[in-house]
Amino acid sequence: MSDDHDRRVPSGEETRAAGRVRLRSDLRAALPDAGAAVVVTGAVFVFLYLRMRSGTSATVAVMPFMDDPNTYWMYLLSQAFGWSGLLWAWGTVMLGLLLSGPTPVRFPVSRSVLERWHRTTSLTTMALMTAHALMFAAELVRYETRLGWASRLWTAFADTFVPGGYDSGTGRLAIPIGQGALYLAVPLGLLFYVRHRIGANIWRRLHRFVIVVYVLSVWHTLLYGTNVWYGEWPRTVLWLLQLPVAVLLLLRLTRPARRGERLGRPRRSGGPSPLGWTVRASGRLVATAVVVGLLAVVLSGHDGGRPRPAVPPDTAPHAQEQD
Repeated sequence: MSDDHDRRVPSGEETRAAGRVRLRSDLRAALPDAGAAVVVTGAVFVFLYLRMRSGTSATVAVMPFMDDPNTYWMYLLSQAFGWSGLLWAWGTVMLGLLLSGPTPVRFPVSRSVLERWHRTTSLTTMALMTAHALMFAAELVRYETRLGWASRLWTAFADTFVPGGYDSGTGRLAIPIGQGALYLAVPLGLLFYVRHRIGANIWRRLHRFVIVVYVLSVWHTLLYGTNVWYGEWPRTVLWLLQLPVAVLLLLRLTRPARRGERLGRPRRSGGPSPLGWTVRASGRLVATAVVVGLLAVVLSGHDGGRPRPAVPPDTAPHAQEQD
């Protein structure tokens, strides 16, 4: 081949293919992040285990029959995966909001590094959410000793993964909310790797719904997380962590990086349509209201927590039997 042929300018399609981020490479890049998540999950598990063994666990206060951490260790591990999953979801949403708005001039890392962190933490979050659900199902299989193995597996699957399958107490609402978060998180996270097929604009519009996944995750935790069931400091901290997310979301809406997403004036050249302007203005008002609401919750202390009961409730579905 001639030198001229060797030095030819790549086509646009070749350039896009060369710069395309592939799932396999991000899975490899996510290994250190996933390793850190495992360490954090282990630390949370030990913390929850020791609190249950010492009798100070809020989970035991809600469900006194779960006073044996050696028996209910799978439930504790499910809780640990849930908490680390929520932490990683918080991190990946914060990174996403930083990326979608104007990056600060003196930010310590480059935009490409932020993008890689956003992708790897997203993959880790999906894995942690899945592990949270699987360990919850495993605990249900272990608990239902009155049933045969086939019935145990089906009941655990239905209670954990089928909307409406869990029909007990707060879980009738909280578990479908958690299922919604999981079932939205996986496709929305993986669509990034096929955006060249569906189109960048469609992917960008769909990716905005990631914030819905995060809201559902927090809602699920506030409703069903027994460690934040009562109006004590863990619940306050959970509310406090939502403030930076809400503030960044408000900044993202009021100062979007893309010119086409700015509010502008309707019916002007290059400006949004009246409907588009109304939707954008409403989004800014809602984000402002969320920030004000979060501040009110934290400052007032009225965070939806319940007082600890003087007499522990008896919430065991049934007495366990031995196989």
